[in-house]
Amino acid sequence: MSTKLYVGNLSFDSTEDTINEAFSQDSRRVKSVSVVTDRDTGRPRGFAFVEMANEGDAHAAIQAMDGKELDGRTLRVNEAQERKGGGGGGYNRSRGRS
Repeated sequence: MSTKLYVGNLSFDSTEDTINEAFSQDSRRVKSVSVVTDRDTGRPRGFAFVEMANEGDAHAAIQAMDGKELDGRTLRVNEAQERKGGGGGGYNRSRGRS
């Protein structure tokens, strides 16, 4: 199991501090919190990544926080998945040529 967690369905009012506080209850240790923001507007996108100190803390955080309410929203918490592949969207010069 990884120590990095995906936290979804966040309120747009949730901050790194409020998330850190919630995830560090019951003696769990949080290494970092990263709230994902929209690159154009800078506003939160409604999810974050929380890195826990060890696998035991990560497992305990999933058990304690998945389905729990924070800032008026019910959280979805699970192990973060590694990104796979490229994003695409690049320009293809050969497209449309015969």
